[in-house]
Amino acid sequence: MLVLLRWIFLVFMLTGGSAQAQTALIAVAANMKDAFTEINAAFQETGKTDLKIIYGSSGNFYTQIMHGAPFDLLISADESFPLELYKNGKTPNEGRVYAIGKMVMLVNKSSGIKLGTNRTELLNALAKANKVVIAKPDLAPYGRAAVAYLKAEGLWESTKNKLVYADNIGMATMFVASGAAAIGLTALSLARSPELAKETNYLELNEKLYPPIYQRMVLIKGAAQGAVDLYAFLQTTQAKNILLKYGYTYPQ
Repeated sequence: MLVLLRWIFLVFMLTGGSAQAQTALIAVAANMKDAFTEINAAFQETGKTDLKIIYGSSGNFYTQIMHGAPFDLLISADESFPLELYKNGKTPNEGRVYAIGKMVMLVNKSSGIKLGTNRTELLNALAKANKVVIAKPDLAPYGRAAVAYLKAEGLWESTKNKLVYADNIGMATMFVASGAAAIGLTALSLARSPELAKETNYLELNEKLYPPIYQRMVLIKGAAQGAVDLYAFLQTTQAKNILLKYGYTYPQ
């Protein structure tokens, strides 16, 4: 019900006038916030129209779109939600994988906890943490990847009772930055933020210990031209170079 109320409010806010109603509404996974801010700035320099950008969890966006929320483009943190939208007739095609994400373990500097590279050092670090935050696995692909990593590395049993679940990966990251949780598992793209670096340190996690995070974007049927243009721009060399800067890779 809360999800539905949120998008109803969005509809009200975005359809208050005919000019606003034509503005493309873009749903962007929270892990993309820093990278997408730069991508959108580059996109605007091409003379394209302004966009309405909403950041959140891919799972919430999926539910909202299935219930009629007026998004034009979903830039998801995984493949499953865009592909489910296609199966349910909400999109003209399956969309495209635009990036491959990576995971890190993030620690607040004020905690005094040091992150080591082997399992024993990681166990010691997690044992010292008051809380360990991840994104909700049912809503956020990075949350699912975090659970997979903890289990594969043999850290799940010692950590599960300390876990705190945030609605999206952006919120999970802010929990660590604020000190509300000493450690979190988050996206490399967010951990590389200059602002975040003032408060945190991070360790890149072994990519073999969690499923590949293929991030897919998909246009919704009847998408506004601004969304169509952005979809094309995200496939350009300029956009891909920005993604590389933030720690993503992309399909060759």
